[in-house]
Amino acid sequence: MPRKAGEKAIRAAVVEACRRLVEAGLVQGTSGNVSVRAGERMLITPSGVPYERMEPEDVVAVELAGDGSSFRARGGNVPSSEWRFHFDILRSRPEVGAVVHTHSPYATAFAICRKELVATHYMIAAAGGPTIRVADYATFGTQELSNAALAALEGRRACLLANHGVIATGPTLERALWLAQEVEVLARQTAIALQVGTPVLLPDDEIARVVEKFEGYGPKNRRD
Repeated sequence: MPRKAGEKAIRAAVVEACRRLVEAGLVQGTSGNVSVRAGERMLITPSGVPYERMEPEDVVAVELAGDGSSFRARGGNVPSSEWRFHFDILRSRPEVGAVVHTHSPYATAFAICRKELVATHYMIAAAGGPTIRVADYATFGTQELSNAALAALEGRRACLLANHGVIATGPTLERALWLAQEVEVLARQTAIALQVGTPVLLPDDEIARVVEKFEGYGPKNRRD
């Protein structure tokens, strides 16, 4: 598929993903952001454009070579204020094809309390291990936040950002969206379980087995 045709489809998918995040209650207003690898570039949501008004042409193309300052956008659009961690994740993790950032309520509540998510349910294995770590707090949009996120994502596909929100990654946009939703479900289940009593955690060796079983698990790309 020619690059222009491929990018057109990716741009449309980014816009659709943003609207799905709103419908699922994982973001509100203009919070959160989405990026997808497109060859040598990153296609990322623009800053300050409400999702209901966003069009595929509004999505910003950022060159992955260099320092991230080279981008192409329609009108006065600029990349999301959180472009740095999207850029750094895609640059440092070649297996990652998409990054989804949300402020989903339950997972963000754990991030506010700076409590990592633990193996209360085997679905935590979807994030790559027995915990979903909390990245150290840093001001949004900074290199310090990106560095903290990369550290928390080591060996994982998702992390929480202290007093901020959630990052979920995947080989495809569909997988990253699915994981963002699974993190929120796990956080909600854990919050309820803590009200009921003391959650019983699954051992690390069981989660390791589930991680292996989860290779290839999750939503598959839709065929044209």
